[in-house]
Amino acid sequence: MDERAAPDAPRADQAVKAPGAGAAAPEVEAADAPETPAAAATAPAVYVAPAWKLTWWRFRKHKLALVCLWVFALIALVAVAPEFFATHDPNATAASRAYIPPQTLRVVHEGRLVWPFVYGIEGQRDPRTLRMEWVIDEGTRYPLRLFVKGQPYRLFGLVPTDRHLIGFAGAGGRDVPHLLGTDRLGRDQWSRLMYGTRISLSIGLVAVALSTVLGIVLGGISGYFGGLVDNVIQRLIELLQALPPIPIWLALSASLPRSWPVERVYFAITVILALLGWTRLAREVRGRFLSLREEDFVTAARLVGASRRRVIFAHMVPSFTSHIIAAVTLAVPLMILNETFLSFLGLGLRPPAISWGVMLQEAQNLQSVVNAPWLLIPGLLVIVTVLALNILGDGLRDAADPYST
Repeated sequence: MDERAAPDAPRADQAVKAPGAGAAAPEVEAADAPETPAAAATAPAVYVAPAWKLTWWRFRKHKLALVCLWVFALIALVAVAPEFFATHDPNATAASRAYIPPQTLRVVHEGRLVWPFVYGIEGQRDPRTLRMEWVIDEGTRYPLRLFVKGQPYRLFGLVPTDRHLIGFAGAGGRDVPHLLGTDRLGRDQWSRLMYGTRISLSIGLVAVALSTVLGIVLGGISGYFGGLVDNVIQRLIELLQALPPIPIWLALSASLPRSWPVERVYFAITVILALLGWTRLAREVRGRFLSLREEDFVTAARLVGASRRRVIFAHMVPSFTSHIIAAVTLAVPLMILNETFLSFLGLGLRPPAISWGVMLQEAQNLQSVVNAPWLLIPGLLVIVTVLALNILGDGLRDAADPYST
């Protein structure tokens, strides 16, 4: 006996029609059915992860960029609290302690491993040249100590304390070792390098922050509105890009009055670097806005009554935030190099300000480099910082690319 399906029972391969809809009712396909909570819970995390998490997952695959991130984090920590890492007053001078060579940390004494220490040092004047020569005193040892008491200061500018990261047992006053030597005025190079990190890094970050704001605002306005506004802004960008940057920096920096205090010169140098560094980002933002302003989500935002400012800053700019972060990371090293270059030539920051460029002024002549090569150590830190930021920026750019694998 053949089994026949009831005429009113739909087969499994037939579409289910909404009741009362008739033949014109749209079919509900299985692929369009809403996902159940159980299915959503078992879906791979990559399908529901936000954009920043996807960027971080891709960035972690770039091992060298990850190492550079930690290097930059350490440099930034020094810039935030240089007093904690310093061992001397960076502005304390002593002509009798000029050009002391670096007193390096040692872990071997009399053929056996010991706790890190530094040998003492003695000055002996050459009877023929009358030049002070410094020799190691192996009879005096200063063991390294951590979190020692020293000069009082305010941590992060708020918390009063006198604890420093490193110190040396048995050393006090002028006997405190100089890990990176001293300059012609007897100032400790290690402490000055710690304080100089704050100035050089902050100028780069602040200048990039100002140029980023200018680039996003002017580039966004140019790409969103178009027409006459776009023409005016693009001609201004072309004019600034046509000017040779180095002569302009030199002219503007040389025009700063010598009587200005350190704070005003710092602000002026930051503004000069920012005013000439926003054009590239503005061009990139304009190109993104030209492609985004016709997208469906932008049209939807306009239709629901969002203001132009909200459409630009709440909908369009966040759609390529990762690209902006990568561009900013690549711009910071250029700003640091510009500040170092201007200060090295004496047209940027000037003493008593402490920056890497100001410190490198001590190594401007060949005699200083031959007699005290350790004065070039700030240049080594500039190279490390610039390389770390460039590799970090490359890693962020690759991670932020949605088409990267």
